[in-house]
Amino acid sequence: MLISMDTVVQVKLKPSREQAKRLLETLETTNQAANYLACLAFSRKIFSRVPLQRVGYRDVRDRFPVSAQITCLVIRKVSDAYRIDKKVLRIFRPRGSIAYDTRILSWNQKNQMVSIWVVGIGRTLIPYQAGPLQLEKLKHQQGETKLIFRGGCWYLNATVKTKEPEIENVEGFLGVDLGVANIAVTSDHQRVTSEVVERNRAWYHRRRQVLQSVGTKSAKRRLKQLAGRQKRFQRDVNHRISKELITVAKRTHRGIAMEDLHGIRSRTRVKKANRDQRNNWSFFQLRFFVEYKSRAAGVLLILVNPAYTSQRCSRCGNIDKRNRRSQSVFHCMACGYETNADYNSAQNIRDLGSKGYSQQPHGSDLRVSYKPLALARGS
Repeated sequence: MLISMDTVVQVKLKPSREQAKRLLETLETTNQAANYLACLAFSRKIFSRVPLQRVGYRDVRDRFPVSAQITCLVIRKVSDAYRIDKKVLRIFRPRGSIAYDTRILSWNQKNQMVSIWVVGIGRTLIPYQAGPLQLEKLKHQQGETKLIFRGGCWYLNATVKTKEPEIENVEGFLGVDLGVANIAVTSDHQRVTSEVVERNRAWYHRRRQVLQSVGTKSAKRRLKQLAGRQKRFQRDVNHRISKELITVAKRTHRGIAMEDLHGIRSRTRVKKANRDQRNNWSFFQLRFFVEYKSRAAGVLLILVNPAYTSQRCSRCGNIDKRNRRSQSVFHCMACGYETNADYNSAQNIRDLGSKGYSQQPHGSDLRVSYKPLALARGS
């Protein structure tokens, strides 16, 4: 049975100078209306969508040059924002993204044009840029589309519904160990080191420090140009790693077992000199990429408890913190097995994935784990 899954397709708009001006006015006006409505909701303690629409709809229409449908979307935006925390006044950025629905935005894929409502002139046709895969996915566009202004460029993030392939019975698991020295090490002995990412991070860190100390206008312009580059580089690395993991698992008819590292920063302590490196970890992003790509490819993903995976011998099962001699060396105190520490962890994660799959074949978040040595002996 095929299941529908929501994904996001991003396309780049190519507006004229006048259209770009109107789009900017639309963003600023809509967010002004959202801030006004947020203050109204907070002062009257009205946060639900329907009551807020009763008290704020006409007021927003009278004060701001926005359409009826944009007003309804603004009310929904404010109401959704207060679901997170009703004790704090919500404030929206002047150029924050805004949502459109099919009543005020439509796609013409044949000519690659989008009809979109803007302040002052109503509907206008704007060309957009998209590749063949994006165009194919846009045929299944449903729900809202977000207008985004970033780095001087305009984008539309469209929600599309695609068919998620059914996950078949797997023939084993590919264990993946995540770390700082090695971003990912698999139970197949494949390794992706963090040398390039760390070198890139260190270069941008030093460059920002120098430019900030200079403080001239040209230095500030250069800082603005550098903003986000290191993050985009690391995002690209995570995309490539996740794609390779999915490709290998799909080709060998295996699932993927990964550590559930939720809250790892709060559970670990590092030296002050290594804080930048630790804070540069992007485990959640890599896991997110693996998760949505595995769903699209029909590959089973199991998340396991990482406890004791670095201390357990994958060959004899002995758990002892002395087994982990260093960051890179694992030497079992019981059987003498010696190998790369991350590779040993990946093998343990693989075994936990198999154990979890046998317990609950269709589960994707299984807290199966190893017991420490004292408990293991008494069991």
